[in-house]
Amino acid sequence: MANLFEPPRYIAIEGPIRVGKSTLARIVSERMNAQRVIEPEDNPFLGGFYEGEHGAAFQAQFTFLVQRYEQLRALEAGPNSRKTIVADYIFEKDKIFACINLSDPELAVYNRYYQIFREQVPTPDLVIYLQASPEVLKKRLRKKNAPSERAISDDYIEEVAKAYEHFFFHYTASDLLVVNTSDIDFVDRNEDLQQLLRRLSEPIHGTQYFLPLGSEAASA
Repeated sequence: MANLFEPPRYIAIEGPIRVGKSTLARIVSERMNAQRVIEPEDNPFLGGFYEGEHGAAFQAQFTFLVQRYEQLRALEAGPNSRKTIVADYIFEKDKIFACINLSDPELAVYNRYYQIFREQVPTPDLVIYLQASPEVLKKRLRKKNAPSERAISDDYIEEVAKAYEHFFFHYTASDLLVVNTSDIDFVDRNEDLQQLLRRLSEPIHGTQYFLPLGSEAASA
């Protein structure tokens, strides 16, 4: 019988800060010989937001909204494209953070533009949602010690992680693979990486979960 499985052409990897999105996106894009889409980071208002400057939250959020819209709208994605794309974010990420960071009046203005932009960007065939506990995220954040992230509070990390959990619990826009990375190391543990790559070569329908057989959680 012929193999009817058609690998996803547009894969997006998501999750809270320091969960490993960019690293996994790089690895997967290299293995699939795919176009890699890196989330815009040159936001002039981000530092002010982390420092708590008045008005910086709306400025930073709206700048990200426009940057992400322009980047994703330019992708050659869809049923007529044979190009494989791996992105390290989804457009809906922008609204997750808007709901956390903006006041109600700011969010009302933001939503008017978000709805217009969302209709014009493609939806991934597959989203890989990387989870990790807030404690793990905090530890990775301190290890990375990026200057622009030093002002991020523990409370903010917990709020972001909770918002992601809530969002993806209800997510149905595309097929979804949920990966808990608290006990997984794609960089230093090659077995974890190889198992995930094998899983991505198989059909994923609806919401499914991935846990390497050799992980601590799997053997508990």
